[in-house]
Amino acid sequence: MEVPETARPTDGSQDHGDADSAAVVRVSEVSRTFALKGGTVPALDAVSLEAPVGSFLALIGPSGCGKSTLLRLLGGLDQPDSGSLSVAGATPDELRRAGRLGVAFQDPALLPWRNVRKNIALPLQVLKRPADPARIDHLIDLVGLRGFEDAVPSQLSGGMRQRVSIARALVTEPEILLLDEPFGALDEILRRQLNLELQRIWLEQRPTTVLVTHAIDEAVFLADRIVVMSARPGRVVEIVDVPFERPRRPEVMKTPEFHALADRLSDLLFGQGAG
Repeated sequence: MEVPETARPTDGSQDHGDADSAAVVRVSEVSRTFALKGGTVPALDAVSLEAPVGSFLALIGPSGCGKSTLLRLLGGLDQPDSGSLSVAGATPDELRRAGRLGVAFQDPALLPWRNVRKNIALPLQVLKRPADPARIDHLIDLVGLRGFEDAVPSQLSGGMRQRVSIARALVTEPEILLLDEPFGALDEILRRQLNLELQRIWLEQRPTTVLVTHAIDEAVFLADRIVVMSARPGRVVEIVDVPFERPRRPEVMKTPEFHALADRLSDLLFGQGAG
């Protein structure tokens, strides 16, 4: 079954057709090259994309295509060689310093001596903001960790540590959430469970989200729009809309429409549809 390229989400979220007026993330002709011993490595080449307010954007592509580099640029953790980035009308660095941006990586990087509650509150401490106990309690409930508030990371499973990482990314009530392979190190069963949890959390909070993933099915299940990137140097091959309404149930992954879209993305990644 053919999947329409321009299908829109039917959950009431921002229509992608209004991207020019409502895009909260704008990347325009961004390039980034890294200097290494004996030469240079081009990571990104003239990448342009937009993400509307409250949308969920996924970046997929082969290893080394610059997905994580682009996420670091959006997070204000690196600077492009050329081109421009704006997030919610500000530079990524301004947004990060104001606590309006949340980030979760594949390594949850929790402080081993701090319990769940104190790890979640860490960004507030860094920003010199008071921690609202009710807000922390809400996030603990949101990520399903009630009863583990006083546990330290060594007492938590890998999936539970990632839940803490996501709660920590949300504690400042960010406008933008950046996720770099947050479930990449987990087994397939746990990964799918946490995909459901992430969707539930996103539907409640609705931060504009950019997810880096190697998993096509994860991108299709979670995202409104998928950016397919080429091998190094990373370029945008195609941007594909996901037509499935929300909330998405696991059963959608068994439908012909889901498999048709996943197959089309696979073709784009492996060059059959990139002409």
